[in-house]
Parts: sequence; structure tokens; C-alpha cells
Amino acid sequence: MAVSKEQARQTRFAYTMLAPGIILLLLFTFIPIVYGLPLAFTNYSAVDTTKWVGFKNFIRAFEDPDFWISLKNSILYVIVVPIIQLLSILMAILVNNKLRFVNFFRISYFIPVVTSMTAAAIAWKWVFEEDGILNYFLTTLGITDAPISFMADMNLALYGVMCVTIWKGLGYYMMIYLAGLQSIPSELQEAARIDGAGRWKVIWHITIPLLMPFVMLCSLLSVMGAIRVFDEIYVMHGPKGDPASATLTTSIYTYKISFQDYNFGYGAAVGLVVSLLIMVFTLLLFKYTRKGGMNYYE
Repeated sequence: MAVSKEQARQTRFAYTMLAPGIILLLLFTFIPIVYGLPLAFTNYSAVDTTKWVGFKNFIRAFEDPDFWISLKNSILYVIVVPIIQLLSILMAILVNNKLRFVNFFRISYFIPVVTSMTAAAIAWKWVFEEDGILNYFLTTLGITDAPISFMADMNLALYGVMCVTIWKGLGYYMMIYLAGLQSIPSELQEAARIDGAGRWKVIWHITIPLLMPFVMLCSLLSVMGAIRVFDEIYVMHGPKGDPASATLTTSIYTYKISFQDYNFGYGAAVGLVVSLLIMVFTLLLFKYTRKGGMNYYE
């Protein structure tokens, strides 16, 4: 089929607008990925001669206790995904109603998204300190007799970082779900109410199934962000994942061995293992969230 001059002009304009983003993706995402694949099979280091070592980096990783600790913590961190998604959906449903000051609530929920992660992590670090705001309220209200070491307790440190991730991500995913809610034909929900369905039945049997493509997208982004979490841990607990490696995740571990130990080959191997882990979670998400959307009733 012949393409008109107007269609060709619009196509050129579209690719012109996409060009900066595509160039940035090539330079900082795709090219590093392609370069990093063979790097994982070498002993590349800034202070040593590069040699092909085959699978030795991967064997070293599987024999390294710190790697398994970081992998366990990264997988555990995925706990934030269902929490963020559930709360984001509920918030989106709330602000999708015609309420007074609804725009104020939408902006308020979105403010953490545009807040610098460094600033947010520092603020939350103050909250969790032994002399911080949270312990002040807990002791003042008589909930605890003594301050709790949220930052130094091995059993609590990682969950404290999770709170930062959840707080930062809620508004972002809420806006995506809000766009999804507003794309659902109101006639479907109105028909269900006429048939006698209550509010929660409409949400469970109409809204959620039609939101499944958005749930898949948001869950995928959230899983990738959870496994690759770095900024909040680095700011709150440093590059070693203190206390006692309780917050050591694969991203922190990769940073440590690459940019502190200058063992980039080993770091690339660990990064490749993390990529495979993300791929596994992605396949599971596709398997369990592929049914839904506007073709749900077809």
C-alpha cells in the first residue's frame, strides 16, 4: 500500500522525536549489555591483564557466601512488589472518584515520586535512627520502653529500606493505574451495578480483570526495580550493606566488587546472573497475568 506524503512526513517527525531517547538507550543500555556479556567470561580488571577465564567467575560467585547473601536479600526485597501494587490500585480507585480536593490528593501522592531518592533516603534514615522521629513517637505513646535500633538491627534494617521504596513508588504506579481506570468503559461498571453487584464485587470482577495489562506492566517494572535496588541502600547503609551484610543486595555487591575491588569481569558475571533472575520473574509474571484487558469478556 502506498504511503502518502503526509504519512511519510509524520513518520519522519515521529522518528526525529524518538531519536534522542533511542541514542541514549543505545549508549547507556544496549551497548553496555552487549559489551558486558563477553566481559563476564574474563578476569578484566583495571589493574591486571585481561584473560579469558570461561566460567570461573560464575563458579566463584556460587562459592562466595556474600553472593548468596546478596541474592537472598534481593529475592526477599521482591516482597515490596505486591504491597506497592495493592496499595497503588487502592489509591488509584480512591482518587478516581469525584471527591472534593481530589487533585490535591493526586499531587500529594505523586510528590514522593519527584523527590530525589538521596534526599528521601536521608530523611527516612533520620526517621529510623534511635533518636529519630519514629522512636520518639513509639516511646512517647508507651508502645516501647526503649528506642528500637531500626538501622542497626539485622532483622529490621532491610525492611526499613523497603519502606522507602514503597513510599517512593506508590504515587508512580498510582498514576499508571489511574490512567488504566479511566480507560475502562463506565458502561460495564454501571451494568454490573444495575444487576445488583456491590462496590467491591464491581472492583473484583470488573475493574481488576480489566486492569490486568496495567498490573503486568507495573509488576514487571516493580520487580526489576526491587531486584536492582541500590540508591536507598547505599545512602542509608553504605556500600557494604551494613549491618553485617543484612542489606547487601546484588546491586550493592556488584558495585562493591566492580568499583571498590576493581574486578569488573566478576562484577559482569554477577550482573548477568541478576539479569537471568529478572528474566525468570518476568516469565512468571507473563504466565500469571496474561489474561485480562478489554478482551477479557470476548
